[in-house]
Parts: sequence; C-alpha cells; structure tokens
Amino acid sequence: MTDIIRRDPRAEWIARNRLHPLHAVMQAAHTVKEARWMGPNGVIRKSPHAALGFIGPNGIRRIDRSGAQQGGTTRRLGQSQETQLPLHRVDEPAFIIAVVPDMVGGRLSSHDRDLLGLAHHLAGQEGAVLAVVFGEHKETGFDTAGVDRLLQLSGHEYDGYSPEQRVLALRAVESQFLPRHWLLPDSRTGGGELGRRLAAALHERPATRVWQVKDGVCIGRAGSGSEDLTRAVPRLILASAECAEPVSETRHDAIEVMLGEGNTLRSLPRLEDLGPVAVDPALIPMAEAEFILSGGNGVQDWDLFHRAAQTLGATEGASRVAVDDGHMPRHRQVGATGTWVTARVYLAIGISGAVQHLQGIGACDKVIAVNLNAGCDMIKRADLSVIADSSAVLEALIRLVEGYRAGDWKDVA
Repeated sequence: MTDIIRRDPRAEWIARNRLHPLHAVMQAAHTVKEARWMGPNGVIRKSPHAALGFIGPNGIRRIDRSGAQQGGTTRRLGQSQETQLPLHRVDEPAFIIAVVPDMVGGRLSSHDRDLLGLAHHLAGQEGAVLAVVFGEHKETGFDTAGVDRLLQLSGHEYDGYSPEQRVLALRAVESQFLPRHWLLPDSRTGGGELGRRLAAALHERPATRVWQVKDGVCIGRAGSGSEDLTRAVPRLILASAECAEPVSETRHDAIEVMLGEGNTLRSLPRLEDLGPVAVDPALIPMAEAEFILSGGNGVQDWDLFHRAAQTLGATEGASRVAVDDGHMPRHRQVGATGTWVTARVYLAIGISGAVQHLQGIGACDKVIAVNLNAGCDMIKRADLSVIADSSAVLEALIRLVEGYRAGDWKDVA
C-alpha cells in the first residue's frame, strides 16, 4: 500500500461535528495507534503526530503535549479501517415504499441509488423500503443502499424483455404488501415503460420525470423539459436521475421476503423477445453509448486504437486535444465543450483529465484510466487505473478478447 498521505475532507468534517452519527467512529479511525515505543537501542521513541491533539466536544482541536490523549489527527492510518455505519432497523413497518430498480448489468446504478434515497425520504422512521428485483443479480450492497426488504423474483419468464409478466408480478406485490408509494426510474433501460404499464394496470395517474419530492409535493419536467409541473405526491412516481441524495450514512437489514404461494399469475405472452439487434457501435450517439473507448494525447497508434474499439464493441470517443490534432472528428469529443456522456464503462486511454473532460464524464458509472502519468487528474478520478503504455494495453486487450471468443480463454473479464 502506498505511503502517500491522502486526506478525506468529509471524514475530517464528521470528526469535527460531534452531533454527526459517525462522529465517534471517525475519531477512532483517525487515532494513531502508538504514541510511544521502545526503539532498537532501548531508547523510548515518541510519535510527533501525537502532539497534533484531538477534537474536543465543542469542535475545537485540543493539543496534549504529553501524548496521553490522542484523538483525531490530520494523518490517516497506514491501513484503512472499515467504518461501521449505524443500523436503521424497521421491525414492524407501518407502511411499505416499493422500489423497482433497473439493475442494469445486475447491479444498482447511480439512478437506482438516487431512487432508493427518495424512497428512504418518503419512508421516514416508520416505513420500510421494499426493493423488487427481477432475475439474477450481482449486487452485494443492498444494505448500504437503503433497502429494508428485498424481494427477488427469479425465473426464465422474467428474462430479457418481458414487461407483461413483470407487471403481473408487481400486481401480486401490490396485493400482498399494499405499498403506500411505487417508485420506478424514468429511464430508457426499462423503468420508464414498466412504470407506465404498471400505472395503467393499477389505474393510477403517475408523476413522470420527477426531480424533487418535498412537503407532499413533487416537481417533474414537462413541455419537452422546458418547464416544471407541480402536483401532489401520487402513489406511483417515475423519477429522474438525481431526484434525491443516495443513502450513505446508514445501513439497513435488507431482509429477504417472498411472495405468497399462488400470488404470481402466468399469462400467455403476446410479445416474443428475439434478443438485441446487432448495432454498429460507431453509429451509436455518444450521449447514449454504454461502453466508450476514449483516446487522448497519449495514444501513439490510432490504427491500433480503432482496431481495439472494433474488437471490444465500444463506441469511440476522444479528448479535446486529440480532436484538435485531427485524430478524431469533432462530434466524438467528450467533455463540457463536447458531449456529456453517461456510459456504464468509460475506458480512457492516454487522457490526462482536463477539467472540462472530467465534467463530461461525471455521470459515468465506471471509469478506467490507462496512462503513464500516475499523478494526472484522470488517474485520480478513475475507479480502476493502469499505469502502462497505451499501445501495450490495447494489444493485450485485443489478444485477450479474441482468445476469449475463440475459446482459448475462459476467465477473461
């Protein structure tokens, strides 16, 4: 692990705020374990960081020169400590708030987490948040996302595009749990259509494109996004991204529940899912692409870059420098001065990370950076960083993907 000292402003703020529920935990996490120890020559050694003191009950730092008391210091521990969030438990909920997340890729997206934050706001201390998940998933953080009850509906009838069968299952949830509110993401990945179908089945008038719920009133976009529509909070809400702050300061039980026997009905599907249509990634608009391979000034071989994008099935993007140098067309520029992207995976090759570029990828779920400069801003922003030559990484990606498709590799991510 690196010895570079990295400050966490939020953790320091919590350590100063004695009214915060994580105040005691953060103070303990910032404590230097050893203030005095015996050196190899029998001389007592004393840590100079112990003189930095601790945070008092009124939020003022107190310095104890003797080292007897040690609280929060500005130096982080060499080994990270897992913070135990306070448990929010609802044993007997007065009502249920039902949430149907999109679960794109089998995991909670940022849009799903915003929706769970809104549900937690509506539930308060007396209600419980029920998450309804279709099919298999890979998510392990339901408890920290704000889920009190988890209902997983598995089966081949829910695979692929199956809105009719899913609506029948949600009607069974309505009959058994009687949710006070239904929350679905107003998205292109299924939540928007499923929510409107559910509203028709329940004879409810939904609020769509909602971006704020407060004091019994919800506000949604209308008129092609040119104006706001305010109305009382209905039973069914189709919310936009960033409709609320995601849950981050509590953990929940995420107790698994089941539907009663015979509640779920079967119907003869009128729709047949023939699978996704093969689409050339180069024809997908940048704003709608889910996988983007973006190149910058660090790309030395652009022919190799294009071949890697074709092999990976990724939509090509570029930094402003690469566009200005003529390596990529202007409509492929990513950033505040180009196109704002919302990709699930954004792979940045040789991009240092200008401010306008980082603004344009702010809504991406996962950012992977490949760069030789370990101190650039893109490396700091990335969820996964590779410090290596761009050409070597692209060649390795092409070789692994081609080997996986040929059956030579079985464990390629």
